[in-house]
Amino acid sequence: MRNNKDASLLCKAYRLCFFSFLAPIVLAAGAFAQASPETPYYARVNSFGFFAAYSNDSSRILLGVAQNRKLLDFGASWSRRLFLDRVVNWQYSGEILPVALESDPMAVIVQIQTAPAMVTSTYPYGPIVSCNTQPTPYSYIDPTTGTTYSGTQDFVCKGRRWTVGEAISPVGMQWNFLPRRKTQPFFIGHGGYMYSTQEIPINGAGSFNFTFDLGAGIELYRSKTRSIRAEYRYHHISNHGTAIENPGVDNGLFQVTYAFGR
Repeated sequence: MRNNKDASLLCKAYRLCFFSFLAPIVLAAGAFAQASPETPYYARVNSFGFFAAYSNDSSRILLGVAQNRKLLDFGASWSRRLFLDRVVNWQYSGEILPVALESDPMAVIVQIQTAPAMVTSTYPYGPIVSCNTQPTPYSYIDPTTGTTYSGTQDFVCKGRRWTVGEAISPVGMQWNFLPRRKTQPFFIGHGGYMYSTQEIPINGAGSFNFTFDLGAGIELYRSKTRSIRAEYRYHHISNHGTAIENPGVDNGLFQVTYAFGR
């Protein structure tokens, strides 16, 4: 009888020792699981975004010649994280623009004849490279009558023409700096092409153009999965000599993107 009691007491002692040993491990594991912080980085592996971009004017920023062009784009983006550390989040970036609108200034030819009589005539012309033109003097003699005609001829911008197109930029990179912060400065760049329903920016320039852009901005993270990007880009359109005319278009483009992912 005593042996049974001793065995029972020994068994209870073993159980108490086992649970006394196991309990701290279980509690520590639970505490570690609860205390292990989430990733300190605001840097998604895959990011998707929807954006709108607008430029009110074009000028000779770097390569383009055509002036007074406007751009309005609506599109979607995707990026994939390639490298991440405390300093930089390096990502592949691609964009598709199902709606890419480009606006060209339309011109008319205004001919002011001063001799042999004052006559002003206007003729439709089409899109021109620049609205900043100077009147060109002319003078010729009619061989049949011997009368001398002289005056000036000028291109005057009047109205605009919007052209519908679509574009894709499959080659791109984005570098976000200070990825542990909610507010991150970044650099971005893309290369791609654009197809339009009419020749842009002037007649003879073709409907197929190459594009590239370089820009910088700020990305504001609302959470680890959602953010808003605001940026300024240098944007170039050119057919690279594949058409008769190639004035090229340089725009300063402002873009806002809503991004999400994990």
